[in-house]
Amino acid sequence: MEALILVDIQLDFLPNGNLEVPNGDKIIPIANQLMDCFDEVIATKDWHPANHTSFAANHLWRKPFQIMNLNGYEQTLWPMHCVQNTFGAEFPKSLNQEKIDKIIYKGTNPDIDSYSAFYDNLHLKQTDLDSYLKSKNIENLFIIGLALDYCVKYTALDAIGLDYQVTIVEDGCMALDNKKESMDKLRDELKNQGIKFMKSKEFEFRLA
Repeated sequence: MEALILVDIQLDFLPNGNLEVPNGDKIIPIANQLMDCFDEVIATKDWHPANHTSFAANHLWRKPFQIMNLNGYEQTLWPMHCVQNTFGAEFPKSLNQEKIDKIIYKGTNPDIDSYSAFYDNLHLKQTDLDSYLKSKNIENLFIIGLALDYCVKYTALDAIGLDYQVTIVEDGCMALDNKKESMDKLRDELKNQGIKFMKSKEFEFRLA
């Protein structure tokens, strides 16, 4: 059984959002097209309380994108984004939400960030994604979403650690740092961990 994981396709990560991922809106048609190809479609949502520790605004004299030591680990500070029950935390209307079987909320603990859809950044607490996938006998995961170099990356790595077969649909993702050198390095890092890459056009035979 196979599942499509839609990572953080939320308004704050799209053009004019508080933490815009360049060209993030370009993946929405790909997401809509691929949903019909899978047994399960699961979407994640960053769902932060307003006092979340990753927000630069919650630290005196700090600016977004600075790195700060918090409780013994390095934390990138972000603009406020995807605050619970705000406009920026919602899915775009252009995303076909009727095809989504399950939503996983992450980043809800104000004291620790969560890039992965499976764990917080210190692996102290799991979401219910792994248990849900196992209840549906899902073994193969195909991942798209935002941003490739953060939440997609760590979702894929944790999935490998939990013994799933993992494929990233590359044109269904966009990165914050989209320079070619950075993308080549990231791709090599993930491939070395057993993660596969493919293009959305390779699903055309399933859509025929």
